[in-house]
Amino acid sequence: MEMETLQQVLIVEGKQDRKKIEKVLANKEEIICTYGTLSAFALDELIDEYMLFDRDVFIFTDTDDPGKKLRKLLNQELSHAENLFIDPKYRQVEDTPEHVLASILQSANFNVKTNYLKGSERDARN
Repeated sequence: MEMETLQQVLIVEGKQDRKKIEKVLANKEEIICTYGTLSAFALDELIDEYMLFDRDVFIFTDTDDPGKKLRKLLNQELSHAENLFIDPKYRQVEDTPEHVLASILQSANFNVKTNYLKGSERDARN
């Protein structure tokens, strides 16, 4: 494995999810977008390309049906993966307030920007 490869990797559904998560992370992390549902073949390709069996995988999908379906598929193939969940009231990762995302990511041992941990909508604006 090359030195460049980061040990942990986050799997999300879309580009907006990735952008929102990158905003609160303190370090550069590898974030893979599935762009919605994956076929079994596409998932195998993803696993090979990113060497997912050898890495700490975190699955962070929306709470709607497509998100649940994707999470189920990913968990079947990546039994070692950890699941991160948003409160169903937000429905989508991209619609979840930054301070909420920050605390979810921090609890999974990702380094987040501390200004997002203040815990109020007001603090996270800048």
